[in-house]
Amino acid sequence: MKIAQVAPLCERVPPRLYGGTERVVAFLTDELVKQGHEVTLFASGDSDTLATLAPVCERAQRLDGRSDFLAEHVLMVEQVAKRAGDFDLIHFHISHVHFATARRLPTPHVTTLHGRLDLPELVPLYREYRDLPMVSISDAQRQPLPHAGWVGTVHHGLPFDLLRFQPEAGDYLAFVGRISPEKRVDRAIAIATAAGCPLRIAAKVDAADREYFDHDIRPLLDNPLINFVGEIGEAEKGAFVGGARALLFPIDWPEPFGLVQIEALACGTPVIAFRGGSVQEILEPGVTGFIVDSVAEAVDAVGRLDQISRRTCREVFERRFSVQRMALDYVRIYEALAGVPARNLVA
Repeated sequence: MKIAQVAPLCERVPPRLYGGTERVVAFLTDELVKQGHEVTLFASGDSDTLATLAPVCERAQRLDGRSDFLAEHVLMVEQVAKRAGDFDLIHFHISHVHFATARRLPTPHVTTLHGRLDLPELVPLYREYRDLPMVSISDAQRQPLPHAGWVGTVHHGLPFDLLRFQPEAGDYLAFVGRISPEKRVDRAIAIATAAGCPLRIAAKVDAADREYFDHDIRPLLDNPLINFVGEIGEAEKGAFVGGARALLFPIDWPEPFGLVQIEALACGTPVIAFRGGSVQEILEPGVTGFIVDSVAEAVDAVGRLDQISRRTCREVFERRFSVQRMALDYVRIYEALAGVPARNLVA
């Protein structure tokens, strides 16, 4: 198939540092090429891909000091529309920026929604555009908008060789992500402190969360058990997450997926996560980690980590969260939308 992948421009594909959506788009795009598809990637010009790159801007927006992120996304949608006839299917990953144009495209298309959908202002928008085909990244993500045009759920996947299995754990807990109220790094600090276990925090601080970080989180970092590392890239993530006794995922919001959960499993690292959003779909309690409802339960889970097999965590990752499985799931959706006869594909 001739497939267009339309990525956000905020980060390069894949990101140099933090960025879940762009990382998934990178893995999916390269795997589709490996499976024999002709893929064009609309993204920032500094992206690195096996596909044919259609650059929209020279560099990723976040690292280039843009003040208006929307303008270049609108321009990209126009570029995609002008080339729509070149493709059998167009796959959008840019939230709802393209909806008005997509409704008028002559080419089959699908949109994967990567963000939170529990916002009241989205209800009339997705009711209006319920004819557009959508893919969720977890079943939990779609619950606030049951009337949207859902055609499937596709869990994220990672390349087998991206993160190395580490059979032996270190002596610390890990938190990876961004500093924001809904990610609850303060809970992670409370868990580590009560458990008497060192915590290493690898997280970025967006400008929008700088005040929260300075006022609510920075004072907690004086704790001798806490080591704030800052934002890390792909090259450092394997050793950081793989060396941990467990990944703490103490969310306080309906997490659409949480890519770091399967990154941890790929390393063999179990996850201690608060219940909510996609967590119950991703983790298998007592097998790949623990799902908890309080700091006290999380502290208890730290004491039971020896019950979790790191080898089993890796096996579950390979069985459920590979990039090959993700790509095949998407190809089935592409073929259905484009009217292409389905091939005999084995996940």
